[in-house]
Amino acid sequence: MKGSGTLLLVAVTSLCACGLATGEDNSDFFMEFLQTLLVGSPEELYEGPLGKYEVNADAKAALTELKSCIDGLQPMHKAELVKLLVQVLGT
Repeated sequence: MKGSGTLLLVAVTSLCACGLATGEDNSDFFMEFLQTLLVGSPEELYEGPLGKYEVNADAKAALTELKSCIDGLQPMHKAELVKLLVQVLGT
């Protein structure tokens, strides 16, 4: 997972950099990305926040593995992550 996590970090950083270059609001993108990652499906990631980006096979594999880890969390831990996201979105 460590290698996949690193790959995901690089992918997200690249996407944020692309957003900066195009003048997009990175905080909106990042919050939508996190929300979809926590409660959506991998397909919803590609259709939603990542829809306008070309995501290569390695990045898709990393996202799928990360999503699987998130989905494997105990319900109370996942609920706490969702509450944290709601708190951040509310500020």
